[in-house]
Amino acid sequence: MDGIYLLWCRLANWTPLLPPPWCTPSGVVRAPIRDVVSVLYVQTFIEVAERVWVARYEWADVNVTAIGSERGLVVVDTHGSTAAGRNVLADLDRLGVGSVAHVVNSHWHWDHTFGNAAFREAARDVPIHAHEEAAIWLADRGEHMKRRFAESPDQPHGSELAATEIVIPDLTFAYAAVLDLGDRVLELAFPGRGHTSGDIVVRVADADVVIAGDLVEESAKPWIGMDSWPLEWPATLDVVLESVGQNTLVIPGHGVPVDRTFVRAQRKEINQIVQTVRTLAGQGVPADRAAVEGEWPWEVDDRIHNAVARGYEALFSS
Repeated sequence: MDGIYLLWCRLANWTPLLPPPWCTPSGVVRAPIRDVVSVLYVQTFIEVAERVWVARYEWADVNVTAIGSERGLVVVDTHGSTAAGRNVLADLDRLGVGSVAHVVNSHWHWDHTFGNAAFREAARDVPIHAHEEAAIWLADRGEHMKRRFAESPDQPHGSELAATEIVIPDLTFAYAAVLDLGDRVLELAFPGRGHTSGDIVVRVADADVVIAGDLVEESAKPWIGMDSWPLEWPATLDVVLESVGQNTLVIPGHGVPVDRTFVRAQRKEINQIVQTVRTLAGQGVPADRAAVEGEWPWEVDDRIHNAVARGYEALFSS
């Protein structure tokens, strides 16, 4: 990215990871934010814009964002278990910028919501905001997802997942909501279906930051699952891009912060997948052959197979 940010690097765990010339004797980091965050692949919060902090956690490579205000912190996403949520709270305590006043879930998936119980342990009445579809899916599918991951032999955090209490967001909306934090306002918006049926973005207008959840991913190609809406995803990103200017910092659900150019490029790739699905379906290619016969911008894996399945389902049910 082109933007230059000043960050303090004298916090615990920072200094050893930041080689010269980023860490100066005064303890200030001056570097492109993507370079800084790439180096700081540790579980700590860094300030990426005015009173906006991001922690990138190694498990699930998931981001948790904290937004400061005179009325407390707003935390976007809570990580993947109650124990992981407690670790997030401990990291926020060390940051020392205020107590949590609101929690926002960007969508219903486990790595973004299973830490909710830890925040309710810390503050019983803390509101948890989400799209109404996210709350419905978490209530309907959360326990199944928890069992599936907890029982997987490939999941090193199985025991803490099994011990996790699923807490459903209690403040939901269909289209948009506003959080008045006194000295700043947050906009929560549903731009349309894509990664799930209930993805939201959080806009911090005064800091020119958009938190995009898993509608945008940097460290891997966006996950297209059987609860995704790939045919609608490009148009949803078009709505997101209306709030993303040339200097806007976009915080993805996974990976380092990105910019408008990155989001547009990812939107182009997803649209290529959509157009390929439409073409194959129009040519009468069976769904079980489409992944092999199509030309895709990504490696053919479960994402592409799921895009075909979901795309064909939408096309032939309409």
